[in-house]
Amino acid sequence: MFSFIIALAALVVGYIFYGKFIEKIFGADNRPTPAVTKADGVDYIVMPTWKVFMIQFLNIAGTGPIFGAIMGAKFGPSSYLWIVFGCIFAGAVHDYLSGMLSMRNDGAGLPTLVGKYLGERTKNVMLVFTVLLLIMVGAVFVYSPAQILGGMTENLFGSETTAMSVWIVVIFVYYIIATMMPVDKIIGKIYPLFAFSLLFMALSLLIMLFVKWPSLPEIWDGLGNRTESLGVMNQPIFPCLFITIACGAISGFHATQSPLMARCVKHEKYGRPIFYGSMITEGIVALIWATVASYFFFDGGHEALGAPKGLATSAPEVVTIVADGWLGKFGAVLALLGVVAAPITSGDTALRSARLIIADVTKLAQKTIKSRLLICVPLFALTMLVLWFNIADKDGFNVIWSYFGWANQTLSVFTLWTITVFLALSKKPYIITMIPAVFMTGVCTTFLFISKNSLGSLEVFSNPVIGYAVGAVSMVCSVALFAMWLRKQK
Repeated sequence: MFSFIIALAALVVGYIFYGKFIEKIFGADNRPTPAVTKADGVDYIVMPTWKVFMIQFLNIAGTGPIFGAIMGAKFGPSSYLWIVFGCIFAGAVHDYLSGMLSMRNDGAGLPTLVGKYLGERTKNVMLVFTVLLLIMVGAVFVYSPAQILGGMTENLFGSETTAMSVWIVVIFVYYIIATMMPVDKIIGKIYPLFAFSLLFMALSLLIMLFVKWPSLPEIWDGLGNRTESLGVMNQPIFPCLFITIACGAISGFHATQSPLMARCVKHEKYGRPIFYGSMITEGIVALIWATVASYFFFDGGHEALGAPKGLATSAPEVVTIVADGWLGKFGAVLALLGVVAAPITSGDTALRSARLIIADVTKLAQKTIKSRLLICVPLFALTMLVLWFNIADKDGFNVIWSYFGWANQTLSVFTLWTITVFLALSKKPYIITMIPAVFMTGVCTTFLFISKNSLGSLEVFSNPVIGYAVGAVSMVCSVALFAMWLRKQK
């Protein structure tokens, strides 16, 4: 528990001091924001700062800082270090600077920003890459809540399959409405409520942790991989921990969401609490759930709470069991909101973001319903195709989720390098994003050649040493290429 307290304090201190430092480097000022200069009543709307913060938090969080932290806690106390250092020096910086850069460029989406600083070729690659990632998010976050709701209502509809099909239709209809409607009509009204429920559940669990004061592995007990004690032998800390815990440390998906709120912020000075602050808040939520999971896996929590699957309990089941066991029926309701409502809201903002990115590239104004439909119809058709694969193939969900995890962190690599180039061109200390960019380049490249769901499944790459070697080379090459570009600029 002492490691947890130190990590918690570090996140708060990081927001106060390092967040202020990053804000000073960027140079937030009094210039008019896109919410004012481009107000259209649909996507560009000035909203109250507290509401923008809550929406941003829910957009980037969903179930990410819960499920990812629970799975990442299996690695042991090293997860604390990744959440703290990743959040303060990488994730929050990534979110703040991508959000503010979008604000400075009329609320531009990520591919547009990438094209401006990394070139048109990279922009075209990122356009396809980003939209596909957002479609995967939309499909995955239809399937998982529909599956849970289908199991809960199978008696009502006669079978779980029928119930699940009904819920898929219901969620898709909601997606269409939420993606098409002005941002302040549905998202602006219900998202703050769901965000509050996630925060309240985290606060309740925080109190219970202090009341119970479980005996947990501490950082000074060793940072070695503890997955072996849980019967998981093929998950090396590097790079798997840094892919498993994305939300709560750093997540490329966030850079697709920040422009949504960059179009709703009244003043640049609110950028730090909204973008940097929401990421720190997400880190705190992830830290709490990692600690709860550490109790569940390492301190007999699964036995005390009567978990029938023991150490093999899935992340959603851990959420439900702990919330019900510690917080009672009210906690179970909050858990339901967490594992059902949160992914749905992440899914609809993902598709909304995809609509806006495509609109930016095609120069198609989104003020009329007709123009929104021109993008939404093919967008939802592709999402339904991915969802069909998700359901038709028994391993479809696992395959898509695995590729989503890697693609998500790869997106953060492109975002970090984009920001690094921006800082270099602005003659600002680019080292603050260059270090995370190089590190995440190594993480994503190594994972690609080690993971059994990607190139690591090929016999030629079956030796993990090859993966580590390629990862190291990619880091060196990224630094060399940036140094060459920087020399040309000078």
